[in-house]
Amino acid sequence: MRTLDENETTQVFEKLFKFTGNNLKNIVENPSHEGPDSEPGRYCFRLNKNRVYYVGESLVRRATNVGRQNLVSLGTCIGKFTKGGSFHLTIQSLGILATNAKHKVWLKPTSEMSFLYGNHVLKGGLGRITDSINPGDGVVVFSMSDVPLGFGIAAKSTQDCRKLDPNGIVVLHQADIGEYLRMEDDL
Repeated sequence: MRTLDENETTQVFEKLFKFTGNNLKNIVENPSHEGPDSEPGRYCFRLNKNRVYYVGESLVRRATNVGRQNLVSLGTCIGKFTKGGSFHLTIQSLGILATNAKHKVWLKPTSEMSFLYGNHVLKGGLGRITDSINPGDGVVVFSMSDVPLGFGIAAKSTQDCRKLDPNGIVVLHQADIGEYLRMEDDL
């Protein structure tokens, strides 16, 4: 497990910034209360086998006793680097994204299941949407009872959604909590 180099850090922060905006500083400066230390530490990002983990520094110090080939996971896996070198967020990052999300979309109960099967969010299934969303912005998808369901990329702006037909795509699907069941071997 090693720290991220400058290029990797830039890619991770750009992707997180897409979803959190200025709330990215809350993720970076969040105090860590993990471990037996009485004073809160800090969270950091570590890379292990092309996966990026969000973990408290006290746990990283304790993990140095475990061999690199024996270490499977540590902290929260927020994403992975592909063989091509690009960074993709995984569904495990949903907890971090949901608490710090800049743009949110709420789904009607009738369209939740469609989203959880990996389909895009349609205008007909949209319950509420935050203002000032632009196409290409990162969006966290919630149920009407504020349970985070997943995240995606906005296909239309908030103003365009108001005059869109009910079958128009509003949010392009990236990840949802149904992946825990569909892809449990890969996670």
